[in-house]
Amino acid sequence: SLVKVKMDNMLKGFGMDEEKLINIMQASDVLSSKHIYIDESGTNSPIDIRAKTRRLAAEIGGLDLILIDYLQLMTLPKDRENRQQEISEISRSLKILAKDMKIPVVALSQLNRQLESREDKRPVLADLRESGAIEQDADLVMFIYRDDYYYKEKSEKPGIAEIIIGKNRHGPTDKVELFFEREYTKFHTIEKNK
Repeated sequence: SLVKVKMDNMLKGFGMDEEKLINIMQASDVLSSKHIYIDESGTNSPIDIRAKTRRLAAEIGGLDLILIDYLQLMTLPKDRENRQQEISEISRSLKILAKDMKIPVVALSQLNRQLESREDKRPVLADLRESGAIEQDADLVMFIYRDDYYYKEKSEKPGIAEIIIGKNRHGPTDKVELFFEREYTKFHTIEKNK
């Protein structure tokens, strides 16, 4: 984040002195100078997203990234046999969109609730909600796992987030540990002792 303001204060709109408000305005100026377009129109279909991104790319001379928050909120114009089939078609459509526009499409996805009942709560590919097609279509699948989210008092790694690379079509799978500053919703690299 560009401004070190506690997320709770930002959401509630209090606890910010004049200096923090100035920092927020300066960060807002920096972000407004970037080509960031947020579409909050609700449920979008892949056809809607394709049309909007093509129109926007033509207006501003191209796009660098499309971010979908989140895949399971998307719908198709006509009912499909089941939700799993619908998510599969949405996943394929986003893959085709990425290839056609030659830019990455990052799609956030919900996970199945079954992982909550497992002893090891680190997500795996099978935990992607409603479709194996997400796993199949994606070039890269990453999960965030925080031990202290599940085991607040007994966590062996408080403040540490694991970025788990569950799939990497063009490289290895692995995990990376980052420091997570919860009150600012901010991730930092962990400096290793040399």
